[in-house]
Amino acid sequence: MPVFLALTHKNTPAERNNQALKATIFMVFILGSFLFAGNYIINFYGISIEGIRIAGGLMIMQWGYSLLNPKEGGRKITTEDEAEALEKPDISFSPLAMPLLSGPGSIAVVLGLGSAANTFEIYFTLFVAIVLVAFASYVVLRVSPKAVRYLGKTGMTALTRMMGFIALCIGVQFIINGVTALF
Repeated sequence: MPVFLALTHKNTPAERNNQALKATIFMVFILGSFLFAGNYIINFYGISIEGIRIAGGLMIMQWGYSLLNPKEGGRKITTEDEAEALEKPDISFSPLAMPLLSGPGSIAVVLGLGSAANTFEIYFTLFVAIVLVAFASYVVLRVSPKAVRYLGKTGMTALTRMMGFIALCIGVQFIINGVTALF
């Protein structure tokens, strides 16, 4: 929410909502592409599912840790990328859809889950999950101006830290799953 609001602070509410909608649609296409092409990518590069789980876990852990400790410089996008985005008329694909909504961590998760899928039903279920997460992301971005006003700076800090802790736990679990499978 904070990055989205910072990048769209000059936009009207309608423009902001349009950016959020387009970004979440791009998110579905990006993650859906990695879901359905994931096995080809994994096989082409000879990557093991355990390696993806460990790498994805490390990236999610790093992101979660940066949310817990924002003073240590953990940012999703660089200050240069943010400055460039402020000059762009449309930020829905970059930096919103990629890397903010569908960055390396979420791509690693989709690759990992997709590589374990072996039936059409599982692929369909995973794609529906991607669509539901994109819808939830759209709702969060859509209500973010009101949420920030309601929560205030202290509430946003608390929410960010809670999400950081959950992300850190998810990252650790991914690593545990990857290491356990190796042994």
